[in-house]
Amino acid sequence: MERARSGLGWVLVHPPCVREVADDLEEVRAMIAAGEGEVAIDELRWLLELCSESIEAHYLLGKLAVETSGDISLGRAHFGIGYQLAARALERAGRPTPLAALHPANRPFFDAGRGLAWCLAELAKSDMALQVVENLLDYDPSDPLGVRPWVDEIKTAGTAIVELEGLFAPRRSDG
Repeated sequence: MERARSGLGWVLVHPPCVREVADDLEEVRAMIAAGEGEVAIDELRWLLELCSESIEAHYLLGKLAVETSGDISLGRAHFGIGYQLAARALERAGRPTPLAALHPANRPFFDAGRGLAWCLAELAKSDMALQVVENLLDYDPSDPLGVRPWVDEIKTAGTAIVELEGLFAPRRSDG
């Protein structure tokens, strides 16, 4: 962890191997944009062999798992690994805040966290999903990625927000 240049927050410091595969990740993003998901998956797996600590590679594999094959469990695994890599580093550093979600060094953590929370909610693991969202909000309370509304959505998934029956019970006449 290091202080942001502005002095107003914190920035994740990635291991050297992450910087070494940065150009390869740019190529993977281009593959994904061109609709070459299977090739991108192979490239990401290879990149993780070179650098297992690449949060962004895990995020992209999770995203591809969910979007191309609908594999929510595999998406959860990759999003979870990416999220946990940063979460452990943040714990070791004493959970410094704020951690700007939009800073390029921090964004993969927040993206992996959003993906993880979505997968957990889809897998009916609401408590775990809420914990992830609340952690993201603790790190960046300004919520530039718009996860705050997810709290209510996760808490109310599948339940009626307002139950009208009984709300306006007929009045008894005492007569």
